[in-house]
Amino acid sequence: MSFWRRISPRRAVADFAQEWQQPSPYRWRVLGVSIAATFFILMVFIPDNERVPPRPPKVTWITTYAPDRTDAEIVASNLANQQRKDELAARLAEREERRKEMYRALGRATGVDVAAMEADLARKEAAAAAESAAPPATPQAPQAAN
Repeated sequence: MSFWRRISPRRAVADFAQEWQQPSPYRWRVLGVSIAATFFILMVFIPDNERVPPRPPKVTWITTYAPDRTDAEIVASNLANQQRKDELAARLAEREERRKEMYRALGRATGVDVAAMEADLARKEAAAAAESAAPPATPQAPQAAN
């Protein structure tokens, strides 16, 4: 730690000024050589390709559809896609209903009141839907007591 305590920029500048003020026939030459050496080192270590901005990347566009499609072809592909989405949604709804029926059967087999549970769930969902549809309540400002 004692090494770093003795180093300070103020003392370094004072030492440099003291040495510069002493008469020497070589001080201007040494200053010139120091500046030239610094400039040369910087020019060697900074390559030419770092001085200019990089070239923009070459973009390759990948198209999935033919660029010359007609409006009728676009509409036909949209309708086909919508039909596929509807079929998928119907299959998912059917699976969900089948899964619910399996859980109902399991509940009845284990003696659980499935109808009461479904009614309770429907009541909770209706309350949550009503709560989300209602406008948020604005907080009342406290009344100042006089």
